[in-house]
Amino acid sequence: MGQVSEVSAKNESKVTSHSHIKHLGLSSTGVAITNDTGGFVGQAEAREAGGIIVDLIKTKKMAGKAILLAGGPGTGKTALALAISQELGPKVPFCPIVGSQIFSAEVKKTELLMENFRRAIGLRIKEIKEVYEGEVTELTPEESENPLGGYGKTISHVILGLKSAKGTKTLRLDPSIYESIQKERIVIGDVIYIESNTGAVKRVGRSDAYATEFDLEAEEYVPLPKGDVHKKKEIVQDVTLHDLDVANSRPQGGQDVISMMGQLLKPRKTEITDKLRLEVNNIVSKYINQGIAELIPGVLFIDEVNMLDIECFTYLNRALESPIAPVVIFASNRGLTTIRGCDADEKGPHGCPPDLIDRLLIVRTLPYNIQEVRSIVLKRSRHENLSLSQEALDRLAYLGSAKSLRYSLQLLSPASILAGVSGRNEIAAEDVLQAEDLFIDAKRSALILEANSKYYL
Repeated sequence: MGQVSEVSAKNESKVTSHSHIKHLGLSSTGVAITNDTGGFVGQAEAREAGGIIVDLIKTKKMAGKAILLAGGPGTGKTALALAISQELGPKVPFCPIVGSQIFSAEVKKTELLMENFRRAIGLRIKEIKEVYEGEVTELTPEESENPLGGYGKTISHVILGLKSAKGTKTLRLDPSIYESIQKERIVIGDVIYIESNTGAVKRVGRSDAYATEFDLEAEEYVPLPKGDVHKKKEIVQDVTLHDLDVANSRPQGGQDVISMMGQLLKPRKTEITDKLRLEVNNIVSKYINQGIAELIPGVLFIDEVNMLDIECFTYLNRALESPIAPVVIFASNRGLTTIRGCDADEKGPHGCPPDLIDRLLIVRTLPYNIQEVRSIVLKRSRHENLSLSQEALDRLAYLGSAKSLRYSLQLLSPASILAGVSGRNEIAAEDVLQAEDLFIDAKRSALILEANSKYYL
């Protein structure tokens, strides 16, 4: 007799630059720990500062304030910001951008900044709806004579029987709801719920009383709903202020062909007016006062903040003072450098003007020592399911300390391919040396350019 068995698909997560970062690696008292660091190595002071920032965000005492992560390239600034987002959880909005994203030919710089500000502010809407929920025991459409004449008949109403753990109810539904029932392919034995205000129908699944049937289809069986058939149910929805802005900015065109073509031909990116945002803010404030909604200030992470110009910095000063503002985390790898949009001799720390620097809490990230680089390379190789010999690990640790951490980590994949070509599962020191010869680092590249400048334009 033939057998039927399910094959579960293997879920392989994509490996990215910071996919090994799970959390900040802090103890319950907020002190940086060394064993279970959530993928983090070193930067104890920066991680502890990040833990305080997380606590301030969760208690909503940090809205409208800004933090600057300052340190050299490859010192874990982006990883620290991502670890903060992991600690906050999926319900708190986290919007990462790069300074160069602000510049666009279609939309003003300040508009793009405000758009990302609004993306980083969440709104949790709690709505109590009256619903009918239960297992379908009867589904009978009642027909009547067609009012337009002729021999055809139309459905005047639908008799629907629902059963729950506490009793049964028979409902008389409008024909429009019957169309929704047909679209959901609801039959007797399905568990459904119907919103009494809107008439929206949702199929939850098949009642588990029918689970003994020989059905080869992938059917989801659910238990019989508890309580009465008619009940009040709390529905929670998470949106951002930008979602509300976009939903209210789209004009509701007609159903004719001309209106539809007009909407298709409009440019994809349009500016949202301050007047519309003010109206959305007023509605949001009204919902908050009524207890329907809750404001959740999230995090806006702007990497390479030195790429912004003086106009953006001036706008940021004003935006941070707004009553509805997220926590803003800046990151910069520059020292004392020219502020974009100012005179060449006007320099600012980290490429920011002094009045903005005065508003920031600055968190410093330090270069990694050779032992920390060794730990990072080892963690990264395990995350990518690569096996390293001790000599290869020593060589990569030296390269990370002498050249750059990024260069050392980038050699892992080529070295693993070279080891596979040689018929080994483990990366040896000779594979790392061969990868070094094939892929040069930035310092060697600069020396080659200097020595062979006559061959270049």
